[in-house]
Amino acid sequence: MDMNICGTSPWMTPELEGFRDAVRRFAASEVAPHQQRWREQQHVDRDLWHKGGAMGILCADIPEQYGGSGGSFAHQAIVFEELGYCGDMAFGIHVHAIVAHYLLHQGTEAQKHKYLPKLASGEMVAAIAMSEPGAGSDLKGIRTTAVKTPDGYEVSGSKTFISNGYLADLVVVVVKTSADAGAKGISLLLMETKDNPGFRVGRILEKVGQKGQDTCELFFDNAHVALDNVLGGAEGQGFAQLMTELPYERTILGVAGVAAIERALRLTIDYTRERRAFGQALIDMQNTRFVLAEIKTEATIARIFIDRCIDETIKGKMDTVTASMAKYWISDLQCKVIDQCVQLFGGYGYMLEYPIAQMYVDARVQRIYGGANEIMKEIIARSL
Repeated sequence: MDMNICGTSPWMTPELEGFRDAVRRFAASEVAPHQQRWREQQHVDRDLWHKGGAMGILCADIPEQYGGSGGSFAHQAIVFEELGYCGDMAFGIHVHAIVAHYLLHQGTEAQKHKYLPKLASGEMVAAIAMSEPGAGSDLKGIRTTAVKTPDGYEVSGSKTFISNGYLADLVVVVVKTSADAGAKGISLLLMETKDNPGFRVGRILEKVGQKGQDTCELFFDNAHVALDNVLGGAEGQGFAQLMTELPYERTILGVAGVAAIERALRLTIDYTRERRAFGQALIDMQNTRFVLAEIKTEATIARIFIDRCIDETIKGKMDTVTASMAKYWISDLQCKVIDQCVQLFGGYGYMLEYPIAQMYVDARVQRIYGGANEIMKEIIARSL
């Protein structure tokens, strides 16, 4: 199904079109057919990560010298778009790519060479452990601690809502290395989970949507982290590192949101052309046409905006305020549009066998994770 409903993006090139075609075929053969099974088992197959690594899509915008594919953010955006177009909400490649960028921009040379090739190949699956039972968007409120010993760091505490938590081999853990230093007491530690007796994965959480994505609780009982696995090599830089990398994450959420909007519009146009009521196709009724006209307009505005964001990210110029605008406005629009589309599907729109219903339950969390939209508005307001 062609999702290019809002025109060709100005950052696309013939080379990127070839890459998109290859990713689309990969998504159609390796990702789309398994969605229901992954929802039932609550995680993707481990082998998918190896296949993604062989395909070169796990770290598409990481330089070749660190084992990546050597592309730009355009390549990574295409991966996110095509996964969205095929209806995938299980393959945690977004978080994986974000961890790779923490390493690329904030890690030491030794850390980059040690971990990035393994992330690119799928040998290691990555996760970020920020949220805690009592601390979500307020990262300064975290309680997980890391105590330095001659052998490394002993991490104690717990995290929740951790995407890729069940399969993760490498976890960027947000910890307090100094209890009294406020934001400057926060550090990011690179924790390897294999053969780490103090590390334990809790239950896979039962979510409203995105059930194929392994979202877990993580527990640390003097879990070990090597001395040289402080991200960047020095304690106390964690909060600044998080703030530096969050625009990348929020731009990704915007990219995924626009892809979902475009898919929902395409599915609904096709359905209303085929579905008949009162002797005519739904799309011939004025209310249907007006609703779809509004959605097409909003989808086009969102596409133009995210294309600008993608272009700025490619150039390394994406800023925190614009990324916050993209994350909040697009995720709000995503939920609104999909709700309108469900209405046009009628009763079938509430049946999970129809993709639009699955999109409805999968979309809601977009307004929460990556920083709640209320936090995005506060960031934007501070720039006024």
